[in-house]
Amino acid sequence: MRFKFIPSIIGLVSVIFSNNMSFAADIDLETIRHSAEAFVQTQITPPKEGELSIEAAQLDSRLRFSHCSEPLETSLPGKQEINNNATVLVRCNHENWQVYVPVRVQLLLPRVVASVPLGRGMVLTPNNLTVALIESRFQRGAIYQSPQALFGAKVKRNVKIGEAVQANDICMVCRNDKVVISAGQPGLKIITQGTALSDGTLGEQIRVKNNRSNKIISAQVSAVGEVDVSY
Repeated sequence: MRFKFIPSIIGLVSVIFSNNMSFAADIDLETIRHSAEAFVQTQITPPKEGELSIEAAQLDSRLRFSHCSEPLETSLPGKQEINNNATVLVRCNHENWQVYVPVRVQLLLPRVVASVPLGRGMVLTPNNLTVALIESRFQRGAIYQSPQALFGAKVKRNVKIGEAVQANDICMVCRNDKVVISAGQPGLKIITQGTALSDGTLGEQIRVKNNRSNKIISAQVSAVGEVDVSY
């Protein structure tokens, strides 16, 4: 019994010692990870609206680093730009070690998304739009933050539920739509009716026929069913 008991004690001590060593190493690695995350956070301006998530990758648990008696140095090697991912160099000059830490950055911004599947020809209403936080790397082209500005617009391309509504998915003025033409300068506007000869979304220039004079003019889409002409 004693023969079996002694190895058991030794094994128990070995496990405790090993666990303590792993725990200490984990603490060192976490310190390195947090240094990398803190550095990236100083390089990014937080959004006024939305959320910013910064997370360093887990480091190999087999790595061992001596305790650094001075603050860790952090930098971006090369000519990196922090977009969705970055690699941060964490260094301890006093102990002469360094390690590269991958860091993932997620920027979530409020965007107008489809609350139901949107098919071509559908009119956008409060019943089929909502606002959700969307990761910035999945956003392409012009997007919208306010659903109210899109009410009445028509869908040109199918949009899946939960996807952001983009400018090329809709027309705020569609070909053959009747539109209100505002011409002139602020404080002196002439309002008339016209017909759109092409599709357009907010800020785009489209061709419009003045129904009163039958002239073809170039006008800028200012809202759903409305265009502006400046002189």
